[in-house]
Amino acid sequence: MNVERVFNFSAGPAVLPESVLAEAQRDLMTLPGLGMSVLELSHRSSTVVEIMETTATNIRTLADLSEDFHVLFLQGGASQQFAMVPLNLLPIDGSADYIVTGTWSKKALKEARQFGNVRVAGSTESEGFVRIPANDELDRADGAAYLHLTSNNTIYGTQWREMPETGAVPLVVDASSDIFSRPLEVARRGLIYAGAQKNLGPAGVTLVIVHDELLRRSSPRSAVPTTLRYSTYADSGSLYNTPPVFPIYMVGLVTKWLLENGGLLAMANRNENKARRLYTAIDRTEFYIGTATSDSRSLMNITFVLPNEDLETSFIEKAKEEGLVGLQGHRSVGGLRVSIYNAFPEAGVDALVSFMTEFERTHG
Repeated sequence: MNVERVFNFSAGPAVLPESVLAEAQRDLMTLPGLGMSVLELSHRSSTVVEIMETTATNIRTLADLSEDFHVLFLQGGASQQFAMVPLNLLPIDGSADYIVTGTWSKKALKEARQFGNVRVAGSTESEGFVRIPANDELDRADGAAYLHLTSNNTIYGTQWREMPETGAVPLVVDASSDIFSRPLEVARRGLIYAGAQKNLGPAGVTLVIVHDELLRRSSPRSAVPTTLRYSTYADSGSLYNTPPVFPIYMVGLVTKWLLENGGLLAMANRNENKARRLYTAIDRTEFYIGTATSDSRSLMNITFVLPNEDLETSFIEKAKEEGLVGLQGHRSVGGLRVSIYNAFPEAGVDALVSFMTEFERTHG
């Protein structure tokens, strides 16, 4: 790849493995033996069907999925799932529980309230979303149709280290920003959804993993549109309408890369090492102040502030001059945000740590 590539700390769409980009670039004009680009293929062709089946198999292998789970490729991002989940899983006379730990879970809650009775089973909003609630703080309903949570909060830099106990209630997880960054523990989940643009591939495809029991009880409302039913995609192999072929092809390459690099346990160890180096750089000084509590810190999105906004602006500008880009915090909270998803290289972490040390020496 081009040695002039910068270190991209963007929260998403995010960095992709260089080997994956190189393979896609090499085969973009024509897939081997086909004489045409993957961008030009009919979604009904045997090649596209094979691409989708291979990608699904990679996902099944990585997540160690049993045959009880369906792998679906949808569109609309996680935001569409905010509506599809209650449309499919929330009975008209039932209720669902939501745990609110940040902006995206708030949006999921707001959307679900349009379709039925929804309870807040836990929230840390009053504390500025700086932590994940403890299990004994949750007010769960035993008869809930499902419990929904967001596993990693990109804006606030917090992450569930362990999933809460749910008993017989199915767990629904928005894993958009940390899917496949660690082992998935799918046995404890009924449905997992994720936009691809953090750890899986480019924007444009949404992965849904759903247990057959939930799928077959889905669509409790007669008026659910066909393209918003999970069963539509399960029954058609995600080919009811034209799928986002190129993003799925890219997810196939990324999941192959994950398998070739040791799978999810190896990726978890790598991600923990990267995050540890950055948190150590933050904690060794009072010049950098982490915003998430230590027991809730994300391994994907590391958030911190400097003594004042002028220093933060200078930090971002000077870092960009050194090829370290995408470090500004979300517009709603400000500060700094370091996103180090699966494909982010360890060399970039080392470069940022060195920059942080020098910036403090000259500005502290």
